[in-house]
Amino acid sequence: MRAGAVVLGSLLLVVGVPRAARWVVEAREVRPPRFLTGEQCMACHNQIFSGRGEDLSIGVAWRASIMANSSRDPYWQAAVRREIMDHPRAAEEIENECSRCHMPMSNVEERVRGRLASVFAHLPVTEAETELDRLAIDGVSCTLCHQITEERLGTEESFSGGFVVDTLAMHGRIFGPFEVDGGRARIMRSATTFEPTAAPHIQTSEHCATCHVLYTHTLGPNDEVIGRLPEQTPYQEWLASDFAGVRRCQDCHMAATSDSAAITSVLGQPRPGVSRHWFVGGNFFMLRMLNRYRDALGVEALPAELEQAALLTEDFLRTETAVLTIERTAVAEGTLEIDLVVENLTGHKFPTAYPSRRAWLHVIVRDRRGGIIFESGAPRPDGSIVGNDNDDDPRRFERHHQVITSPEQVQVYESIMVTPEGVVTTGLLTGIRYVKDNRLLPRGFDKGGVPEDIAVQGWAARDDDFRAGRDRVRYRVSVEGVEGPFEVDALLWYQPISFRWANNLRAYDAFETNRFVTYFDSMADASAIVVARSVATIR
Repeated sequence: MRAGAVVLGSLLLVVGVPRAARWVVEAREVRPPRFLTGEQCMACHNQIFSGRGEDLSIGVAWRASIMANSSRDPYWQAAVRREIMDHPRAAEEIENECSRCHMPMSNVEERVRGRLASVFAHLPVTEAETELDRLAIDGVSCTLCHQITEERLGTEESFSGGFVVDTLAMHGRIFGPFEVDGGRARIMRSATTFEPTAAPHIQTSEHCATCHVLYTHTLGPNDEVIGRLPEQTPYQEWLASDFAGVRRCQDCHMAATSDSAAITSVLGQPRPGVSRHWFVGGNFFMLRMLNRYRDALGVEALPAELEQAALLTEDFLRTETAVLTIERTAVAEGTLEIDLVVENLTGHKFPTAYPSRRAWLHVIVRDRRGGIIFESGAPRPDGSIVGNDNDDDPRRFERHHQVITSPEQVQVYESIMVTPEGVVTTGLLTGIRYVKDNRLLPRGFDKGGVPEDIAVQGWAARDDDFRAGRDRVRYRVSVEGVEGPFEVDALLWYQPISFRWANNLRAYDAFETNRFVTYFDSMADASAIVVARSVATIR
């Protein structure tokens, strides 16, 4: 049966769509829901194929993404619990702010009702009972993103979840990139109550920035606000790059088809350049964690869908993030010199966004018999890095290096926060500034002329070889008395949740923190992947 509506006196009954999508209202007195969960959009936005036969089913791609699972994310739940345990007087405000982008639909609804939004009141996912629970667990869903208006976009007020949704309209508008004719618009409205509306702002980087730029408040001894930290700023990094005005967030993370496709399986018409809704990013690790512990976390995407999403993420990381080159080698006076150059291919820093992410160089030098005579940056099975000061001691961190001469030195591209007292921390609400930020810069980034919020911090600021688009690192290896030829194997590793950020949760005895640490330990040996590699033989 096709989607449609039957008018029974003053009642409007939606038919031909999933049971959960139906609603019966006294049309003159009761407003329809502001949001629908993603499964209700899937009735029409699945079974979509391009002219070349590619499956572009929007619902299937979305439900296997981090966006759809933002509230199920066990690391996010553990991190929120940790912040509440650190700052109990601010617990309600913390849940309200953290739910703004991870449980946005329930957050909007609770705010409309005049109360602070919740996180843990809607968990665990597997015990969702109320409509607010169901909106909360649906993560960043279709009717949230597609109802964000253009109001305030690109301004500071829009950041940190400052998106605007029209909560007063009787019938919400669903914004999209395409014009919809009157007949099709009536079908969608009868099936969902929403009015499809063409709006180019839906495809701007400013739209994404509403949640992907986040400033957190530093809390003092009495949980009072004493500062502000730029927790993640990929949009500002993009603005400072050569990519601004040339490539948008969606061009990389929702790459469009090169041919035409319908966007609905119900009376769909071919549209050029339909965006894929896989939201490919950098968190392959969480996708696999969601898959492994799917029952406990209430995951709805099928196992094959999540694994496909993880594989797409890994491929994206290996082809779109960085290039590693052995630029120069030389042997003189018993010393082998190796110059490595890492180039950033992205339109923002790499890694960017949540500060648990890091990349690092792993360099191995072997003699003529294959024996290792030098190694820097070897990953351990527990997710830590050999020689990294921060992994070995939470009070310390590995400085940026221009020259590496010892296996105890490793080049780690990361951001390191400290408290007002200068103590290294992974607590977002205790961090007030960065003492290290040597994440690889995008092309066009003026290292000396950008705002403080995105500035290079620490030794990298004084390293002339660390500049827009690239970093050069020199390795000096003693080969006195060692027979060549020498084999050099250089790898760039990437880890979305680093060892220290996971390990620091062990100090917090709560369900969410204990659960995540258990999950991390069970998968730590697969928490990082190689995204670039270069090899050379020196004779």
